[in-house]
Amino acid sequence: MPALIELLSVSAAYGRIQALSEVSLKVEEGKVVALLGSNGAGKTTLLNVISRVVPESAGKVMVANSDVGRWASHQMVAAGIVQVPEGREIFPDMSVTENLKLGAYRRADKGSLREDYDRVMESFPVLAERSRQRAGTLSGGEQQMLMIGRALMAKPRAILFDEPSLGLSPRLVQQTFEIIRKLNEDGLTILLVEQNASVALAASTYTYILENGEIVLEGASQSLEADDGVRRSYLGG
Repeated sequence: MPALIELLSVSAAYGRIQALSEVSLKVEEGKVVALLGSNGAGKTTLLNVISRVVPESAGKVMVANSDVGRWASHQMVAAGIVQVPEGREIFPDMSVTENLKLGAYRRADKGSLREDYDRVMESFPVLAERSRQRAGTLSGGEQQMLMIGRALMAKPRAILFDEPSLGLSPRLVQQTFEIIRKLNEDGLTILLVEQNASVALAASTYTYILENGEIVLEGASQSLEADDGVRRSYLGG
């Protein structure tokens, strides 16, 4: 399969702090790719480089074989690359519906917005029940669903998930990953940053492991899950 997103020897820094060092990574269209690593490994920075929030200091970021080095973040959204950030970043004083509509702000095809809005509400019935409710009054799990729904309103080709299980109960983690699996079955490409290695490996087909800003291991998720070193370091086994 062709790569929808590809990083070629990408480095990035915050001042003198090197966050990424010559990272190469490929996300094939229609696949779920996981990125594992401990806190501070550079996972969020990598997503932010793809989203054009953080500039690379070296290397290239490619989307569908186009160099996006000079693109702004809104151009990435318009191209269908949408990030669901860590920490449930919603607009708490706006309603559920208003939050969802903001996800479509870059879309030119305004005529199909209602259809997509109805599809999101069908996928997340709890959001339909709370459509007029202030987003800040939702539970953590409901806010996570709202963020995914808002990303879907952008009509993405790929979604970059940053720690979707963070702060959720085991039941909600399972529910969230069921949603991610269904999105992929519907044709979305997924890049998944996650500290819960077991669920990330189970949900993905290919995995990269990032440590101190460098890719230290990569391979088919099923093979890595069976690797003794990976199990000791990331799965507690």
